[in-house]
Amino acid sequence: MRDLRMGGLTGRLTMAAPVMLALAALLSACGDSNTYVAPPPPKVTVAAPAKQPVTHYLEATGSTAAVNSADLVARVSGFVEKVPAKDGEEARKGDVLFVIEPEPYKLKVEQSQASVVSAQATLKKSESDYQRQVELAQSGSASKSTLENSLAARDSARATLEQSQASLKLAQNDLSYTSVTAPFDGLVTARKVSVGSYVNSSGTPTVLASVVQTDPIYVNFTISERDVISIREMVRQRGLTPEQLRQVPVEVGLQTDTGYPIKGHLDYAAPTVDASTGTLTARGIFDNPQRVMLPGMFVHVRVPLSAPQEALTVPETALGTDQAGRYLLVVNKDNVVEQRPVEIGAREGEMRVVTKGVAAEDRVIIAGLQRAVPGQKVDPQSQAAAAKTAATPGAK
Repeated sequence: MRDLRMGGLTGRLTMAAPVMLALAALLSACGDSNTYVAPPPPKVTVAAPAKQPVTHYLEATGSTAAVNSADLVARVSGFVEKVPAKDGEEARKGDVLFVIEPEPYKLKVEQSQASVVSAQATLKKSESDYQRQVELAQSGSASKSTLENSLAARDSARATLEQSQASLKLAQNDLSYTSVTAPFDGLVTARKVSVGSYVNSSGTPTVLASVVQTDPIYVNFTISERDVISIREMVRQRGLTPEQLRQVPVEVGLQTDTGYPIKGHLDYAAPTVDASTGTLTARGIFDNPQRVMLPGMFVHVRVPLSAPQEALTVPETALGTDQAGRYLLVVNKDNVVEQRPVEIGAREGEMRVVTKGVAAEDRVIIAGLQRAVPGQKVDPQSQAAAAKTAATPGAK
């Protein structure tokens, strides 16, 4: 009976052996799958800095100003009779903008003209009397005192005539002032008086309106002392005369512009540097027929300092900023990311000039920046494919 039990146990053990072996194999396989495998380095796009001709510019912030601006004031007193000017419309030089009642001044002109005629008649009679006294004095028939009195009467009549003629000119001037005209081409501001208003020329004259010339237009800006030195060196190298310096191009962009589409030229530069600010005042002049610029606007200004020269550029989006300044992420020969501080120059489209910090052979990360961590490895794309990506934004 015991032998039978032992035999049954042995048989069961023999049948369980393959199952145990399979279970051991399964557990072994599970142990291999739990082993940690590091993820591959993140992929990034790299490119060498693009070489392209770049013009070095002086950049500044400026403000626009009218070439001419004048307040129209009453030069004679009276009631406003007409207002031909329309608020905000353009006026040409000589256009009548306001009319102050001219009738009283016409009467003064006529009165002065009559005085001139009277003085002329008096002078004519006085000269005739004087000539008669001269003849009588020569024949001994007139006394010396009579001759002298005749001479004095003639000179007095002549002075009276000159005074009457001057009064006539003043009256004519006052009559002309009753028509207030535009002193130059420009826009008329909103009027400050209306028909029937009384305006005064004495004391503080009444302001009627203003005329502002906006074409051409000035752009005023300041240059640092360091930039002044650079400009003087440029002038010396190019041998520019003061007159040629006035023709140096100046480019302007509005706050909404991405570039500098408005072209003009230098019009004035102060002869001295302001010691309190260390800056020099300069001014450009620009044609403004469409009145894109209005007086008082802030604009971006740049002035070319040299002819185009080859420089290294990178996409603007590749640049980062920290407390130390601007930087680029560069992949070294071991495919490890380095944070490289750089100095930048002017912007050329979507590219930015890098003046210091990178070399032509460097591999700059231009895409996948969020996956690149300084000090860690990355999987950079091929240089040829990335170079095309980098060069495309700067194409013109």
